[in-house]
Amino acid sequence: MRYEYPMKRRYLEIDVFGAEPSRGNALGVVLDSEDLTTDAMQEFAAWTNFSETTFLFPSTAEGADYKVRIFTPTRELPFAGHPTLGSCFAWLQAGNKPSDPNIVVQDCDAGLIEIRQDGKSLSFKSPALIKYGTIETALISEIAEVLNIDQAKIIDSHWLDNGPGWVGVLLSSVDEVLAISPKSKSSLNIGVFGFYEQNTGPAYETRAFFSENGVLVEDPVTGSLNAAAAQWFIQSDRCSAPYSVSQGLAINHKGEVKVTQDHDGSIWIGGNTHLTSFAEVEI
Repeated sequence: MRYEYPMKRRYLEIDVFGAEPSRGNALGVVLDSEDLTTDAMQEFAAWTNFSETTFLFPSTAEGADYKVRIFTPTRELPFAGHPTLGSCFAWLQAGNKPSDPNIVVQDCDAGLIEIRQDGKSLSFKSPALIKYGTIETALISEIAEVLNIDQAKIIDSHWLDNGPGWVGVLLSSVDEVLAISPKSKSSLNIGVFGFYEQNTGPAYETRAFFSENGVLVEDPVTGSLNAAAAQWFIQSDRCSAPYSVSQGLAINHKGEVKVTQDHDGSIWIGGNTHLTSFAEVEI
């Protein structure tokens, strides 16, 4: 019997949103993914055990430069922020050129996402929110219980769902955000924010807790959540772009997310991308 060896595929590991090299959020990117099955991609994403691993394909969508599929270790996502920037970086590193020299257009399950280069960093245009508005009282109580905090410490809350299903809560200080020690089990994806008092440096600290098979995991730096939060805070006049956001301090990371806004109101989420390794994998 002849053994069929798996195909060798180019594979990059990229650090995204790091204020310093290797202090952001790690991403695995598989190029040459055309004949991979969903099961094979999910299995490989479980093996890398990164918060997300992506797989790149030629796009058939009009106006798109490439297609990406995004997997956590347990499920596929329609959109995520650091996988968007990291996938675009990998696609460009592979020698590809966008149709428009100023904009790369990514095709994903959430639709077409525009990405542009800002000097040495990349930024994506925040996608429209699927669900946005006031969080019901019963859910706020559940969020407070999951976060192990007094509900009175939540001074504002909002749905921030642009694909992954985030709910966001604002606390009164950065210290309160950093002190959170949540329960280990929940089905919620929760973003927590606290504003810095000084006028220089980051505007606020973000922490992101997402559910993997009912277990709560903290994400080092989160593009999708910060994209939705920027829309919330700018529209409520708490922030004025451009500004930066800090994330990851509570788990020994040092993430920096850059928020800018065009004259038409479009919000862009940017950050550093750093290649940490390149290899061939057999899948």
